[in-house]
Amino acid sequence: MSARREGRRLLPLLPNHPLGRAAVTCEYRCGNACAHDAPNTSDNQYFGDVLDGVLSRRGMLRAGAVVAAVGAAAATVGTGLAAADPGQGGAAAPGADRARWWGRVPGVNFEPVAPNHRDDLVVPTGYTQGVVIRWGDPVVPGAPRFDFDNQTAEAQAQQFGFNNDFCGLVPVPGSWNRWLMVSNHEYTSEEFMFRGWDKNNPTEEQTRIAWAAHGQSVVLVERDWRTGRLEAKVDGRYNRRITLLTPFEVRGPAAGSQYLKTSADPTGKRILGTQNNCAGGVTPWGTILSGEENVNQYFANVDKVTDPTARARLDRYGFPKGASTRKWERFDKRWDLAQEPNEANRFGWVVEIDPLDPQSTPVKHTALGRFKHEGANVIIARDNRVVAYMGDDERFEYMYKFVSDEKYKPGQSKHAREHNKRLLDSGTLYVARFTGDSPAGEIDGSGKLPSDGEFDGRGEWIPLAHNDKSFVPGMTAEEVYVFTRFAADKVGATKMDRPEDVEPNLRTRRIYAALTNNTRRGAAGQAGPDEPNPRNNNKHGHVLEIEEDRGDNTGTRFCWKLLLVCGDPQSPDTYFGGYDKSQVSPISCPDNVAFDDYGNLWISTDGNALGSNDGLFAVPLEGGERGHVKQFLTVPRGAETCGPVITDQFVLVSVQHPGEVDGASADNPISHWPDGGTSQPRPAVVAVWKKNRGTIGN
Repeated sequence: MSARREGRRLLPLLPNHPLGRAAVTCEYRCGNACAHDAPNTSDNQYFGDVLDGVLSRRGMLRAGAVVAAVGAAAATVGTGLAAADPGQGGAAAPGADRARWWGRVPGVNFEPVAPNHRDDLVVPTGYTQGVVIRWGDPVVPGAPRFDFDNQTAEAQAQQFGFNNDFCGLVPVPGSWNRWLMVSNHEYTSEEFMFRGWDKNNPTEEQTRIAWAAHGQSVVLVERDWRTGRLEAKVDGRYNRRITLLTPFEVRGPAAGSQYLKTSADPTGKRILGTQNNCAGGVTPWGTILSGEENVNQYFANVDKVTDPTARARLDRYGFPKGASTRKWERFDKRWDLAQEPNEANRFGWVVEIDPLDPQSTPVKHTALGRFKHEGANVIIARDNRVVAYMGDDERFEYMYKFVSDEKYKPGQSKHAREHNKRLLDSGTLYVARFTGDSPAGEIDGSGKLPSDGEFDGRGEWIPLAHNDKSFVPGMTAEEVYVFTRFAADKVGATKMDRPEDVEPNLRTRRIYAALTNNTRRGAAGQAGPDEPNPRNNNKHGHVLEIEEDRGDNTGTRFCWKLLLVCGDPQSPDTYFGGYDKSQVSPISCPDNVAFDDYGNLWISTDGNALGSNDGLFAVPLEGGERGHVKQFLTVPRGAETCGPVITDQFVLVSVQHPGEVDGASADNPISHWPDGGTSQPRPAVVAVWKKNRGTIGN
């Protein structure tokens, strides 16, 4: 039945939020973070002139590239898709070098999808798609069929959760076409989950449904070799749900900290649940890392915390005054900071789950620091230590890395896996400081390239703590790990434009970071432009490339450059790796990054400020095609592109919050994806593959 016949108000096709994301999405996803002052009020100075005229960064980058190429075969973990033996990998795909020699870049040969406003997932000509699993679909045996109008917390705890974000695959041992798919359920949008939602008076059952809709799902998926379709299976051996009531073990140097103890957990070593899980990564040992991001929005009454030190620490993480959006504090005191101020410190960590061991207890890793983790992604260094890269997703926050003490043991034996699952318990936590190589006067906030033709320079990783030793004056190691933002402030880290996904390319060992946007850059009282963040009012974001000196991921020095300065290619403030801008797809607000087997970069977007639907893009990183951005797909109206997983045979994307357009709700849906008709929109994971079962991008 049409909206007119239903008597409903027809809505605009596009969200009206200034960044392209609907205001309702901002409310439920991050607590309207961009509508509030950034919690980073430190006066960190930019070190842009320190190396001016001293270093020749072009020569250093070229030299570093040669070193990195020599060690490419040592790369050990796939982004989003673990190899059958995660200890072996990173080799070039068959025929890759030959194809490049003939001027054809494998993995990205498809006809780009045009920007659009369709309520559909649009893929290139010659490709097809299928929903793998959607919100409410059964996960474990005995789970009831989804009933939108008769939901229960008990049912939701057995079904696929809401607003799936990161998606990762771990191969099932002994199988070539079956994987365990782990999906994050980042947040709940109650206006789109319940008809008649009253934000001022949620019921306890609605609240408990939301608790069950958070967390993660572990789902067995199987690929049909005849059709190419990927299907979710209700499996009794591996499948499980992790929710806000699932016990987690706290490990690392802050386990048992006084700042983690509550009335419900006087040990500070056992936490119920995980929330706002955004991006993540697959480890070489076959586990999943997931980042707890905008956790502050779930808590209430920071204004009633009377201890000034505790209040300052909560303010630095953006905890809200008064009631929370969802009013969870009415049903469990742990969400009320006036009663349990330490509960806030129990979220904001990197968590690890083992999908191959459904009886294992998930872990919160304190050695990786506490902030708004977008995710964590690891690479095995040449000396076999593990290095994890991370971003703190908020305006003017920082980029981090962790280097383990112990070394990775290859293989999937029980002994090796148990050893490797302890690698993130001890090591050194670092934060990044960036330095540009151009005169300060050439970085004027307009986005105009400096005279050397690139935004680039040098950087260093500043140590914050190593286990029980702090490198930050005036802070104990315990304080560094629990209040990591303060530690980074003190050592003068570089304020970045929302550093989200940070991932190493396993063929080259270079690291790529999605800097999504920052419209407050250059505003009154805020940090101005610098070379790694060169635009004021940065609506469209950029993509940063880092190359560690000598290809050593454990080192403390690096070179960097901006690969992409996103936005309308016709605008003078955009840059596409030096590629002809008239030939590229428009891209705005990069969020997640991934790599295919050829080493090409894939980018998903969140909140396209150019006005069209979000999408997934591919871009070569080498040779004459470097910077040639091509749009592979678009997601439905109001949705965000998450995930993604890139393989030779299929691509997975998580379609998050479809239909979240201002004015829409469960009572007035503007999208009917993926089921069509008059159905409610449902977040889902989608697989895309070639119709002839050929390889992706070839």
